[in-house]
Amino acid sequence: MKKKKLNKNWLHDHINDPYVKLAQKEGYRARAAFKLKEIDEDEKLILPGQVIVDLGCTPGSWGQYVRRKLAGAEGGGINGTLIGLDMLPMEPIADFHFIQGDFREADVLRQLEDHVKGKKVDVVLSDMAPNLSGIALSDAARMEHLIDLAIEFSQAHLKPNGALLVKCFKDMGFNDIVLKFRREFKTVVQKKPKASRDKSSEIFLLGRGLKNPTDGMLSAQPFDSDEIHP
Repeated sequence: MKKKKLNKNWLHDHINDPYVKLAQKEGYRARAAFKLKEIDEDEKLILPGQVIVDLGCTPGSWGQYVRRKLAGAEGGGINGTLIGLDMLPMEPIADFHFIQGDFREADVLRQLEDHVKGKKVDVVLSDMAPNLSGIALSDAARMEHLIDLAIEFSQAHLKPNGALLVKCFKDMGFNDIVLKFRREFKTVVQKKPKASRDKSSEIFLLGRGLKNPTDGMLSAQPFDSDEIHP
């Protein structure tokens, strides 16, 4: 009975959420687009001509926002390269190169390399989060693991002055994640956009400028694909 009431309350809040209504009005697939929009407007993150990789991109609202920022003349494609990866399928987005698969697998990384065409990446975005077990230590470890994957990916593919934006949660090993970011990036800022619900411990970390960039592709290392969702 309690779970049913919680679901009903969530549905009520969701239907009446101004960002849900705005997403529907502006044609975004999810309200998450406005989180990235606010961060981008504050930090001048997305610029024409960039190579951008969106990890955990499904259902595609971040990709939609970035595509609009990179759009050229009406019907003229985009000024830049936009690539998304996810283990879940995604409805197509114009000028968006979607790769379905685990980005730690060699064949998926090869597909990414084909799309990048030898260029280094300007921005890596990650809206990934773990499927929650309800066990605090386990959930924190899963969240930290996802951040580790995003950092390793960035070390291999980002330009030295590139940026990594990831979703975190204050109650999921956040302090350890911040320390990792500070070890890897020259500047680190925390962002809590208005579109992120007040009740949520969700927060975003933005790292700029790799301290120790590496060259080449990552070696594939298997992990439990059931652990993550976009």
